[in-house]
Parts: sequence; C-alpha cells; structure tokens
Amino acid sequence: MTTTPLKPVFYQKIVPLNKQQHKDLYIEPVEGFGFAKHTNSLYIAAVEFLQAAREYPIVFGQDAKQTIFPVVLLGLQQNQNLYVDEKDRWQARYIPAYARRYPFILAAPEGATPDQFTVCIDEGFPGFNTAKEGQALFDKKGKETKVLQQALDFLKDYQNHVQLTTAFCKNLGALGLLEPMQANVEMRSGKKFALAGFQCVSRAKLKALEGKKLQALLKSDELELIFMHLVSLGNVRNLMEKLEA
Repeated sequence: MTTTPLKPVFYQKIVPLNKQQHKDLYIEPVEGFGFAKHTNSLYIAAVEFLQAAREYPIVFGQDAKQTIFPVVLLGLQQNQNLYVDEKDRWQARYIPAYARRYPFILAAPEGATPDQFTVCIDEGFPGFNTAKEGQALFDKKGKETKVLQQALDFLKDYQNHVQLTTAFCKNLGALGLLEPMQANVEMRSGKKFALAGFQCVSRAKLKALEGKKLQALLKSDELELIFMHLVSLGNVRNLMEKLEA
C-alpha cells in the first residue's frame, strides 16, 4: 500500500457554492459513512493527533511537490477502510474531521491567502435535493441559514488547523527527522502486507538533534505531536485485528 497525493478524496463533483445557483438547495442528513468506505487513509490535522493516536496509526505522506502531510491509516490495502462496517457505521470513537466536514470543502488556487478560499460542495452528495427535504442552505433573502453557517464555521476553523499542521510538517522536513516506513505485516493466516510509501519520525534522528532545536520543538508543542505519532504506530495491530475479524 502506498500514499496518494494530497487531494480531495471521496468527493465526486466539487463546485463553488453559489447563492443564486443553489438558492433552492436543501440538505438532508445521510446516515453512515459509505462515501469513505473505499478510502484507506485520510488527512489529519495536528490538533487531532491526541484523539486519533488512541485508535489509528498516524504516518506521513508526501506528494509529487514534496509536500509532507500527516494521515491516519484506515486499511492495509488499497480502497479498504476497516473502520466503516457493512452498515456504513464508523467503528471508532473518534472520526477524523476530514470525513466530518463532508460534503463541504474549501478550495483555493495554489498560494492563496486565507481570505481567498472558496466554499465548495460535492454536488454528488445524495443528501442534496431541491424537493425541500431537510434544511435549506439559504433563506428567502439569500442569506446563509444556521445549518450552512455552522458548516462554514467548521470549515474556517479546520483550515486554520491545516495551516498550523503544514508549518509542523515543514519543520519535520527541515530538521530531517523523517525516514521511509517499511513495515511487513503478517497475518495469522499467513497473508502478508507491505506498508510502503509512508514516512515516520526516526527515533535515532530525533535523539541526535542538538539541544536548541530540541528545545524549540518542546516549546512549540511539536515534540508532543511527534511522540503521539510514534506511540500511534502501535495501532497497526488494530488494523490487523480488524482485518482478521
């Protein structure tokens, strides 16, 4: 299994949200996470590490532009999410914010500033309709309804955490702390999986950091994030147990 570039996953048709084009659009809750059942890893923000580390392995991927980003592993094979069951229920106490923000998303051109992001939706989301089922996104005056405003607030808060996470990952790269992760997983049945394409923090490189750099990591709370990442790697066994079950 290998990483994929940092791009929207499980979104089918991303379009800008427009109060004219979507003035009659309603959203009805769709139970379950069937949209994520074929996603074997999801982006995770640094603020989520504490809760995620209790249940998922947290590793780092890298896209074609050498951008480093953290993800939680959800499966041992491509197109496999072992946390979504046959009834589309997410079988974990903590659900990554990436999945919880769906079907909304912020989009922006490369190098955009925080105020240049555009609110978008996935028009392929089955909960959207014009039959007035559920809750409207805009009122009769074209203003955002409470349900839409809550979604926007969530997106803005999430984006702030994404920017902080990006800074953390850049620092990991600058300090040279990451190394390729090579894990050979063997099931009780004898079946084997190779977890390649990911990176993790090298304990040896971390220990070799000079005092000032280590102190800077401690003061910025990034050292705590590193430890949570390292501890979370033990959750690969959770994936093995889920697959065997």
